[in-house]
Amino acid sequence: MFKGKRKVIMDRTEENWFQKIENMHPYQTLMYLGMFGSGLIFLFMTVAFLATATGNLDAVGFRMPKSFILSTFVILISGYTVSKMLKFYLQESIKDLRKALMLTFWLGVVFCILQVIGWKELTSMGVDFTGLPSGSFLYVLSGIHLFHLGGAMVFAMIMTVQYHKKEKDEIQEIVMLTNPFEKMRIQLFTRYWYFMDLIWLVLFMIFVLTF
Repeated sequence: MFKGKRKVIMDRTEENWFQKIENMHPYQTLMYLGMFGSGLIFLFMTVAFLATATGNLDAVGFRMPKSFILSTFVILISGYTVSKMLKFYLQESIKDLRKALMLTFWLGVVFCILQVIGWKELTSMGVDFTGLPSGSFLYVLSGIHLFHLGGAMVFAMIMTVQYHKKEKDEIQEIVMLTNPFEKMRIQLFTRYWYFMDLIWLVLFMIFVLTF
């Protein structure tokens, strides 16, 4: 009797999960699958990084680049600014929404610049891409993260231009504020940006603890 009830509950749970997947918008499915795939790539690369002879970097006087430290603070701030987007959308303030998006984009630009400066700092320490395997992984991991973040920044530019146009047309503005798709798009962008923040924080902590 109890087994039968348990089976019914499990079946309902499975149906709920399948229903959720079926009811997801194709964009949601693609983004979550992309995040899952990216997560696996970072996981495998991190394992490979940890498996290399990281102690060899001590011989070249390795220290965490100051630009990497600064970029960590920048991306944390961007996580705060991107969190304001949905709030402004629900408050029906496209102007503030666009400003939050633009600020997030420019913080992303600053992050990218600091990453490039960090690579130059690594080179000045004698840690280059073609040298020690552990040093190469520093470039690869941070470079892959930068590539993924760049995709979000391109999307942010597209959204900014669209919002700027809709600000000038009251009808388009009303349509946008009542369109569930736009709300979903903001939520997806926010979650992806959070994902990129989390990936960098994990990588940064691994770099710090490893060396």
